[in-house]
Amino acid sequence: MASLTPPFTKETAHQKVKAAQALWNTKSNSPIIARLPTLLTRLCRDPQRIAPAYTPDSVWRNRNLFFKGHEEIISFLTKKWQHELDYRLRKELFTWQENKIAVQFWYEYRDAQEADRGKEVWKRCYGIEHWTFDAEGKMRKRQMSGNEIELEREERWFKEGVDVDTVAIGEEHW
Repeated sequence: MASLTPPFTKETAHQKVKAAQALWNTKSNSPIIARLPTLLTRLCRDPQRIAPAYTPDSVWRNRNLFFKGHEEIISFLTKKWQHELDYRLRKELFTWQENKIAVQFWYEYRDAQEADRGKEVWKRCYGIEHWTFDAEGKMRKRQMSGNEIELEREERWFKEGVDVDTVAIGEEHW
């Protein structure tokens, strides 16, 4: 992801967005994870693989949380994906300028707290991110605002095996 550097064009900004989407959707290839039953491996994301796409002192705002640096990013993502099972994400370029990109995104997940109670509760988050990059293409600032809704299983867009980029998302959701 860092190989795409500012100043961004429409094409390179789009490539950067899709590279981030792929990175966040990638499941862990850790040898430990690989030995787990298939059911568990589909739940595991790898914050260690994601952190290097950000500067060591990257500043994040995620909703009402503020944090900085690789260790805090890894900690945040670890907790996030312990709660958000079967996470699937789509990002689309909203706009760009020089070293900044704005992204519209949607993601769906199964709520782990509800799963622990024997319930299957799916949620979708709608949101916007604002990204600022350093000269080497690493993200030095990430601001995220998002809102969630509960879904019925049949209302999901990003079911297992579906390419998130092929899902038609209507204007009412943009």
